[in-house]
Amino acid sequence: MRQTFQMERGIIDTMLNLDTATRPLTVAGLFAGIGGVELGLQAAGMQTKLLCEWWEPAQAVLNHHFPDTALHDDIQTLKTLPDVDVVTAGFPCTDLSQAGRTQGIHGKASGMIKHLFELLEDASPKWVVIENVRNMLALDRGTAMEYLVSEFERLGYTWAYRLVDSRFTGVPQRRQRVIFVASRTEDPRTVLFADEAQERPESDYRKDAYGFYWTEGNTGLGWAQDALPTLKGGSGLGIPSSPAVWVCDALPGRSIVTPRIEDAEEMQGFPRSWTKAALEVARPGVRWKLVGNAVTVGVSEWVGRRLQSPGEFDETGQLILPKGMKWPTAAWGNSGERWSVPASLWPEQREYRHLLDIMDVDEAAPLSLRATTGFYTRLLKSRLRYPEEFSQALKEHAEYMAGAVAVR
Repeated sequence: MRQTFQMERGIIDTMLNLDTATRPLTVAGLFAGIGGVELGLQAAGMQTKLLCEWWEPAQAVLNHHFPDTALHDDIQTLKTLPDVDVVTAGFPCTDLSQAGRTQGIHGKASGMIKHLFELLEDASPKWVVIENVRNMLALDRGTAMEYLVSEFERLGYTWAYRLVDSRFTGVPQRRQRVIFVASRTEDPRTVLFADEAQERPESDYRKDAYGFYWTEGNTGLGWAQDALPTLKGGSGLGIPSSPAVWVCDALPGRSIVTPRIEDAEEMQGFPRSWTKAALEVARPGVRWKLVGNAVTVGVSEWVGRRLQSPGEFDETGQLILPKGMKWPTAAWGNSGERWSVPASLWPEQREYRHLLDIMDVDEAAPLSLRATTGFYTRLLKSRLRYPEEFSQALKEHAEYMAGAVAVR
């Protein structure tokens, strides 16, 4: 009798595995934002059954692009998860990012992640995928990571994470984010560590344009060669706004410009005008916050491909990671054991799209006189290092803009 039961159980398991292998994986997207994770997973062949997002401008975008997908308005009132293969949770970074309040994982916004673990108590997805800022590896001596890892292990999950740079997908945006994958039944290392490439050599980047944040200048520039610095939901000054670009060979008045929101959308991997639907309920500036909070589509597409087709990984170089140690850029663990992994920030190296091949400099708006002078003044008072040519370009741009204002 026991042998017969085992044979039947084996046949059922095989049928279930075949079913999973032949049908698209299904997704429930929590903290969905404007759907960067879900769009990437969709590109990898998955189907989204549920989206959960509270902010009205983001809801407008989701309703426009995912009209046939159920949309719940608040994770605090979501009682159960649907029967899906993948649960995603790009939870708020407001309390974790350097541009935010840095109140930590238990802050009012980032602390919403606790609702994910409440939902997982009664759900059995094959995979859980989390995304958030690099700063959570270091903030409060890694308290956020300790909380995430401990909660997943309490629920019986094996976990892994890897810091990646969005530029590996070919977009000209230097954006480093932690991708965290967990499973009760699978090995997340086969997703996150199956691919390894070296960072693109500096010689591959052009020297005709440099991105920077004009809202900084005291302690940093956000300097990026042939790329934008990280698009952010809000700046250090609390301004949801674009970075600026120094176009090296341009004339004064055109040498310091700001990209359009459509440029930013493309540099996050979205189709241009993806967030236009938000204008139905919000002012145009909100689109910068929507895009800055999003997950780069190419990153989630890479994760999606590996979720559907896990690969092999090299175990050499893994070192045990004692509790209380600084969190490395890649690690995995279960049942209280933790291992660091020597993985780069570049799992792949896709064809690169140069900054000025996406931006139309002729259509870009010049940085305003007020913004330029404010940034320039802070820069001169700082101890930051920067090219003298950049300082001169700022000075000439301010003089040009002052003349234009005087003429008006």
